[in-house]
Amino acid sequence: MPISPNFTSILSKDWEINFTQCAPNGFLKYTDLCSILQLTAAAHSEIGGISFTDMQEFNQAWVLSRMRVEVTKLPKSGDVVTVKTWINSLENSRSVRALEMHVNGEKIVGSETFWAVFNTKKRRPEALALPFEHFEVYPEKKATHESFSKINFNQEKEIVFEKTVFLSDLDIVNHVNNVKYLEWCLDLVDEKLILNQKIISLEMNFLKELSLKDHIIIHENISKNKTIFSITKEEKTNFALQLNWK
Repeated sequence: MPISPNFTSILSKDWEINFTQCAPNGFLKYTDLCSILQLTAAAHSEIGGISFTDMQEFNQAWVLSRMRVEVTKLPKSGDVVTVKTWINSLENSRSVRALEMHVNGEKIVGSETFWAVFNTKKRRPEALALPFEHFEVYPEKKATHESFSKINFNQEKEIVFEKTVFLSDLDIVNHVNNVKYLEWCLDLVDEKLILNQKIISLEMNFLKELSLKDHIIIHENISKNKTIFSITKEEKTNFALQLNWK
């Protein structure tokens, strides 16, 4: 679709948290938090004329490469949250996007995300084919205290789970949806840590895509203040997650 007449370089979008998005403690699941952030990013790209539908004319899509989320507290069922998003940098095949979640005027979540333009037929990165100069960038306007980083997953670790990729794990780009990786790993964490909101921040590195019927192994390394998960296929790492604990 063309650029919307309502387009602005900083978008604010409201979301009402419903019961299907919440854990047994009544608060938003971390996976659904990440989904809301990504849906807001998608909404901004849509009104800016660089949505999935627009890009598919050139067999392109945005794919998430890295994501850092810092959480002060989670919203609860029935809360209306406001998510703000803007772009820190946008050039050729890469973009860094910032997001914040507010409830009742209080910032409760900050996120920094790194996106790549991906050719969905060639299955590789390439330069964005659509114009994007109308997006103003804000390199100094940060949403997080720290930037995303490269996770060190080459430490001593143990195998904690094995699984096969199913159809329900795939998204519109025909690979495992990024929130699924997070879900697989969080299911292996002590539930008390999740329900008591002990995650102060999390980081995800998406390294190689996974497809239908791939067999994967999940590894875990636990230390005092953090837990690192890595997901491998045929001994090559496809994904890494670092959970930083309060």
